Amino acid sequence: MFSKKTAPPSGTQTMANRSNEPSFSVLGADLTLRGSLTAAADLHIDGTIEGDVECKSLVQGEGSTINGSIRADAVRLAGTLTGPVDAAQVVILRTATVRGDVRYDTLTIEQGAHVEGTFSRRDGGGSPGLALLG
Repeated sequence: MFSKKTAPPSGTQTMANRSNEPSFSVLGADLTLRGSLTAAADLHIDGTIEGDVECKSLVQGEGSTINGSIRADAVRLAGTLTGPVDAAQVVILRTATVRGDVRYDTLTIEQGAHVEGTFSRRDGGGSPGLALLG
């Protein structure tokens, strides 16, 4: 007549518990998105984005193309980007092609990266947080 609620099996998480965990989303190489993308999650993009991207952190794969602006706390670029970047930490890898202005707090550029644009610190002063890697 009266039944006790049973607890979920050990190791099983409820939806409420999962929402507190950091999330990570992957957009595959076969994906093309036309429009702006906003996420509270960390993103890994291997496909093509035709629009602006705003997220916590972004990792762009080598075969990826983004045509739009990027705003994030941390950005790691390895593919093609046409548009401005505004991020605290920016890493541009040797396989990257960036056509756009880059605003940063710290910046790392690997030797061989192709960049067409200007670089400026977000705070506008102090010594540049720039590292060139060979």
